[in-house]
Amino acid sequence: MKAEEVRGKENSEIEFDLEQVEKQYFEMRFRSLTEGNTNPAKMGRLRKDLARMKTILRERELEVRGQQPR
Repeated sequence: MKAEEVRGKENSEIEFDLEQVEKQYFEMRFRSLTEGNTNPAKMGRLRKDLARMKTILRERELEVRGQQPR
């Protein structure tokens, strides 16, 4: 998921997607520990997607408060 795609969504949509990706990432991590056959590239993409969504939500939170994001 690209940053432009995330920025085009409402906060509630991002939060919903964030929850879904977190579940998917947890399941992949758990599966990698128990079975050992997961795709590390996909795990990396999910981790970056999580960070992207959290960053954009935080930027919007700071904008509402009137502060500048660092």
